[in-house]
Amino acid sequence: MPTVSVGRDLLFQALGRTYTQDEFDELCFEFGIELDDVTTEKAIIRKEKHLKEEDDEIGGDEDIIYKIDVPANRYDLLCLEGLVQSLRIFCGVDSVPNYKLAGIAKESMLKMHVKPETAVIRPFVVCAVLRGITFDEARYNSFIDLQDKLHQNICRRRTLVAIGTHDLDTIEGPFTYEALPPSEIEFKPLKQVETFRADKLMEFYKSDLKLKKYLHIIEDSPVFPVIYDRNRTVLSLPPIINGAHSAISLKTKNVFIECTATDLTKAKIVLNTMVTMFSMYCERKFEVEPVEVTYSDGKSYICPELSPYDMKVSLSYINRIAGVSLEANKVAGLLNKMQLHVKQSVLEDKECTFTVSVPPTRSDVLHACDVAEDVAIAYGFNKIEKHIPASLKPLPLNQFSDLIRTEIALCGYTEVLTWILCSYKENFPMLNGIDDKSTAVIIGNPRSADFEVVRSSLMAGILKTAAHNKDHPKPIKIFEVGDVTVLDESKDVGATNHRQLAALYCGATSGFELIHGLVDRIMEVTGTPFVLAGDNTGYYIERSDEAEFLSGRQAGIIYKGKRIGTFGIVHPQVLANFDIPDPCSFVELNIESLL
Repeated sequence: MPTVSVGRDLLFQALGRTYTQDEFDELCFEFGIELDDVTTEKAIIRKEKHLKEEDDEIGGDEDIIYKIDVPANRYDLLCLEGLVQSLRIFCGVDSVPNYKLAGIAKESMLKMHVKPETAVIRPFVVCAVLRGITFDEARYNSFIDLQDKLHQNICRRRTLVAIGTHDLDTIEGPFTYEALPPSEIEFKPLKQVETFRADKLMEFYKSDLKLKKYLHIIEDSPVFPVIYDRNRTVLSLPPIINGAHSAISLKTKNVFIECTATDLTKAKIVLNTMVTMFSMYCERKFEVEPVEVTYSDGKSYICPELSPYDMKVSLSYINRIAGVSLEANKVAGLLNKMQLHVKQSVLEDKECTFTVSVPPTRSDVLHACDVAEDVAIAYGFNKIEKHIPASLKPLPLNQFSDLIRTEIALCGYTEVLTWILCSYKENFPMLNGIDDKSTAVIIGNPRSADFEVVRSSLMAGILKTAAHNKDHPKPIKIFEVGDVTVLDESKDVGATNHRQLAALYCGATSGFELIHGLVDRIMEVTGTPFVLAGDNTGYYIERSDEAEFLSGRQAGIIYKGKRIGTFGIVHPQVLANFDIPDPCSFVELNIESLL
């Protein structure tokens, strides 16, 4: 998810009220975004330069900065302006803006002429003008930052779309978009004092940390894309750099925006995002001046396209997808909170159907399911009743495992989750075991010595967990319900899984009687009676002689004539192998047998 950094004070000022950190965190959660971090500019610089807190010789200030995670497809939330506008509409403070094109005749529009040579490298371009815009330092920085965010996101590091912004008062239309050999392009690039030829400029920027990563997009092409004005002044060499002549500043009043692209749809989305986010600072609020783009074959179109598009969605579909049961008026109100205006609701075949108007800021709304998602967000995911879909039927073994987990947790044990892969040493020698070559699945050419074997017992993982928590207050009572894998020639894959239960007690005393009691409790809740030895109607215990347990302090669990597990006091040598200083008792049994 992209992260947007905004100044807390600027944010609250724009929102029209002050929040505590917890209140704003809750607002973000309700809207479907996340307050990821709270920091300062100084702290960010300190972290980037790996400096200590006591080092005061750094720039920046101590203003609080909120880092907010936003969905990757919500391009309108990548800047302060869009974030504030969306939250104010969500809170019911503002209504959805009515974006419109300036009412000027087609003959009076600025023109962008596209030459046919551009088809071989970057065939599309879209343009717009923001007239009478007023920048201050914060707005200007946000304007530049949004371009960077879009370049990294939907523009795919400028490979699909590249944005150029220019001071319209320094250039003169009509403009031409051409593709020329690099030796024929010469101009002064942004932030430079020298004039460069395009092929020499490629060499110059190979040492530039920021721009060198974009050179590969065009450097091997026989022609480079370039935009000129009427006087053959270079506006930009997309997707690399703009010209210095038309650079924007805090004093700029009219901004010409051009987006060259290999994907026309994404170019339109990027242009719409730029103009809708910053048209609020124009003299005529939310008004954008269009530009006519004409091709050599006579085709032309006017951009940007700011008209909302309509989508029909039925109430029953929204309720079914969102998992709610809401009335039409309630749904309409929730959609308005998410900037989706319901123009009308009609009954079609006795079913209520909405006509939803999607604004140009919501390019992420592509299907009726996106409308249903917005209803769910505005309603509140935590308010939606949880239920298991009728089509989802859990496996009996998984249901049984969950019931077993609950019972053991009620006995005071904490569940752990350990790796399914372990080292060969942990699976055999450290448990006093011997590899008989017919039990464990060995990983061929393992990437790490820690993951050489598929575990054939849960014991190693449980003991490692206890070892890593040996300073934890005693007693330690942990358990795991999970799969082990053993070789099985009868299976087509040569191995089979078994669902096992393992529990460990570690304290000042061994706790053997507590583990024995846990075994009896498990058998009780599964309806398995204790019987005499030789009776196959229930379970009983008998003497065992496993190397990982202390001799004479262990027992095998027999169920219907078959051994399904073992419990006892863990052998001191095994405890020493795992660096556990306290005595432990352990049980492991196969719960599939009890199902």
